[in-house]
Order: sequence, then C-alpha cells, then structure tokens
Amino acid sequence: MPADISERKLTILKAIIQNYLETGEPVGSRTLSKYTDLNLSSATIRNEMADLEDLGYIFQPHTSAGRIPSDKGYRLYVDMLMEDKEQEITELRNTMLEKTDKVDKVLKQAAKVLAANTNYATMVSAPVNNRNTLKFIQLSQVDAEQVVAVIVLGGNVIKNKIIQVGETISNENLLKLNMLLNTTLNSMSIEQINLGLIARLKEQAGIHSEVIGEVLDAVADIIHVDEDMEIYTSGATNIFKYPELSDNQSAQEIISAFEEKQQLADLVTETLASEDSHGIQVYIGDETPVKTMKDCSVVTATYELGEGMKGTIGIIGPKRMDYEHVMRTLKTLQSELDAIYNRESKEQEGE
Repeated sequence: MPADISERKLTILKAIIQNYLETGEPVGSRTLSKYTDLNLSSATIRNEMADLEDLGYIFQPHTSAGRIPSDKGYRLYVDMLMEDKEQEITELRNTMLEKTDKVDKVLKQAAKVLAANTNYATMVSAPVNNRNTLKFIQLSQVDAEQVVAVIVLGGNVIKNKIIQVGETISNENLLKLNMLLNTTLNSMSIEQINLGLIARLKEQAGIHSEVIGEVLDAVADIIHVDEDMEIYTSGATNIFKYPELSDNQSAQEIISAFEEKQQLADLVTETLASEDSHGIQVYIGDETPVKTMKDCSVVTATYELGEGMKGTIGIIGPKRMDYEHVMRTLKTLQSELDAIYNRESKEQEGE
C-alpha cells in the first residue's frame, strides 16, 4: 500500500470505484455514507474524499458533488486485486469449448465466449513461436530443378519451402549440405545468423553456395511470416454500450483497430515481450500500447501451448470495467487452454 494513503482512505477509494463501476455516475459522500461497511459520517467521508482528490486518486469531472476515479486510482485498485490470491477457476468450464480439437476453432470460440461473458471487446491471438530458434533443417531433392527444405523451429513448428536449384544435386552432396547446415545452425536464432556466418557457410558449400543462400532466405521468410499472426476478435460493438466511449470518435477508432488488426498485433507483440509475459497485465488509459485505446482499459494474459508457443488474450473496455471479473475470466481461460494442450499431448503420447 502507498505510504500516502491510510486504510480508511483505501476503503473509501474502493467504495468509490465499485460504485462507479456499477453506475457510471460520479459518486458523492451521501451515496458512500449509505455503504453499510463504511460506518462513517458524510462529513468524515467528504474530508477523506478531499484528501484522495489532492493525492490524485479521484477527481471531479464537472461542477457536481460527485467524484470519479483517476487513472492513478484505477491503477492502485488493480494492483490490490492482483496481489490477492488467485481466483478459483469456476467459470467457462463447460461453456468455452464444444469439444473441438482445432486450435483456430477453440480460439474463435474463446473470443466469442469472452465477449459474451464480459460485455467488452475481446481478442485472442493464435500462438506464435516466440523463440524463433532453428532445431533442424532437412533438404530433399524433389526433381531435377527443385529441392524441398523442411525447417523445424523451436516449439516443433514445421515449415516447408521449395527451392529452385536449376540442377540435380547428388544424394552425397545433399547429405553434406544437411550436415553442414545442422551442425552450424542448430539452436541458433535468426538474429545470430549474421553476414559472417552466412559467408562461411557459402564458402564451405562450394558450388552449392547458392542453395545455402536460398535456405537461409527461406528461414528468415518463415520466421517473419510467423510474426504475421492470426488474431480472432469478438464483441467490438460492445464498446457502444458505454457512453464515455461512444459519445465521441473513440468508438469508431476502436472499431477500426479491430477491423485492421495491425494495432492489435502490436499489442500482442508488446505483451509477449514483457518480462512477466505469462501473468495478467493491465493497461489503463495512456499506458496502453494502442494509442486509439487511450480512453480504455486493456487487460491481457499470455497462454502457452507447448515449448515456446505463446499467444495473447485481451479484453478491451471502459476504465470502469469490472476488473475483478475480467481477471478471473482471463485466469480461467488461461487454465482451459493449458488443460486442452496437456490433454491432447497425453492422448498423442498414448497412441
């Protein structure tokens, strides 16, 4: 708890935020005095509210007796929620999935259920290989002028690329190229494959140096394509339910962000790059990486499907969103996705 705020002020701030979450209206001392848990007079509450305003936790939106939470106030409230013990997983257990095995169907369904469950806009990104390391490369002759490169990335992501070679490469030379590539590049990231390394590989490949160049170009292309992620969205029109977002151009900007998805991809990248990327993150107002959502709160969580395969779940709503419900719902969804992956892995091992 910050040193500048007492237990009583904290209780009053929580009461203001909870009341504002429910009504969307500025909260006055008379309203708070009716909270049975406070047991404080209106005069005492007024004094504490004046202090909270001086400290920047609440403010007066216009000339009325009521106050609403500031971004600083929301931040303190969210931090307190996140310090509490993890909520038990009780929701979405039977409703999130319809016994489907396909990841894309699962994620589309997850976005829809999140939107229906929270009444906010939601997004779920397809999992991407967050490590971008090479595990294995296999070159095989397709015909006289083509070689297929099978490239295995971290997280066991498998990609194929056809390479035009213009001549038949003997099995012996293909074997040498495979050994050269794998002994040199195993466990390397794309960032580690520099010009010096490429030049050395080409020199060792001799007359087949162009094949090496094509393979490395294919590796770079594949990893960059991986970054062009699929994002499933739902509930964007829920934004219109909240007057503070629908009374100006905010709603249209948010809808556009959901349609174009590039800004959502930036949000996913930011979330996955975070040091605490497997926890729940809350962006309030100007904290969000998506500038068109500066009037919103954005809550994200990272899920993981196997080694290095990560995606992001996000909920976008007004600053007065029900943070406790949103974070509990995200925790539930994280656990559901983990359970699906673990169940499928066990089933595959048992085959």
